[in-house]
Amino acid sequence: MLRTFAKYRTGLLFLVPAFIVYGLFQWIPIGYNMVLGFQNYVPGIEPEWIGLDNFRAVLSDPLLGRATVNTLYYVLMCLVFGYLLPVVVAILLSELPRGKGLMRLGIYLPKIIPGIALYIIWIWIFHPTLGALNGITGFFGIPPSQWLLSRDTAMLSLVIMSTWAGFGGTAVLYMASMTGIREELYEATELEGAGIFQRIRHVTLPALAPTMKLLFLLQLIATLQVLQEPFVMTGGGPDNATMTLMMLVYNHAFVNAEFGKAGALGALIFLVLFVLSMIYIVRAKVAEGESNS
Repeated sequence: MLRTFAKYRTGLLFLVPAFIVYGLFQWIPIGYNMVLGFQNYVPGIEPEWIGLDNFRAVLSDPLLGRATVNTLYYVLMCLVFGYLLPVVVAILLSELPRGKGLMRLGIYLPKIIPGIALYIIWIWIFHPTLGALNGITGFFGIPPSQWLLSRDTAMLSLVIMSTWAGFGGTAVLYMASMTGIREELYEATELEGAGIFQRIRHVTLPALAPTMKLLFLLQLIATLQVLQEPFVMTGGGPDNATMTLMMLVYNHAFVNAEFGKAGALGALIFLVLFVLSMIYIVRAKVAEGESNS
């Protein structure tokens, strides 16, 4: 053990600042949140230990079902559009004979727009009377929509905005992964008479599979924690149509001052994300063992 530590001593020392930062701003707050879920806590008053009462109250909250359904709908729609679109865009751009750098910059630009500015831009785009989106759809004879003001389209509007804002950064990651594919593989498929779709199917997609699996998990975790988009753009409305689990946590803590309930719901969400991460890690190790054997 000591010999192993001595061997990697320099590298481990470089990791100490990262461990300190993560401990102060990630692990300690997570641990405190777990404890908070078992307490009745109001700022300025001594916490009272109440056991599982917060968890029972959270699980019996009538808004929990709506928030869960809304969150799962958002996750599903973001995976349908936001997960597949970057792969398609990255592959299409990789086939361009020239101008890849300019196109890569163009699709990445939305990623660098500050969040609040991005949401304000899209609030204007979705405006029912002055918005650009209804102007475009009206040009094709499509009747105007209320977008963020309608229960039927509010969550879909958030998905459209999130997909537009995030697909470019993910596509750039895929394009970076594709640079590691050996040209010999493409040349071999061309010598065998394979067309572009066969090259993509038998060379590009298998090479991108590890990156796609990792980004699938990261996007799943990120979308399950969606908060900023509904918080800024809809406030959870209309009629709770965009109320998500993390917005419910926020409301418990900072609207109703029920920090114990917020801690309990946050702990439940953390456990779900932890289980999903463990499933991914186990399956990834199994797949790696099978490929090595």
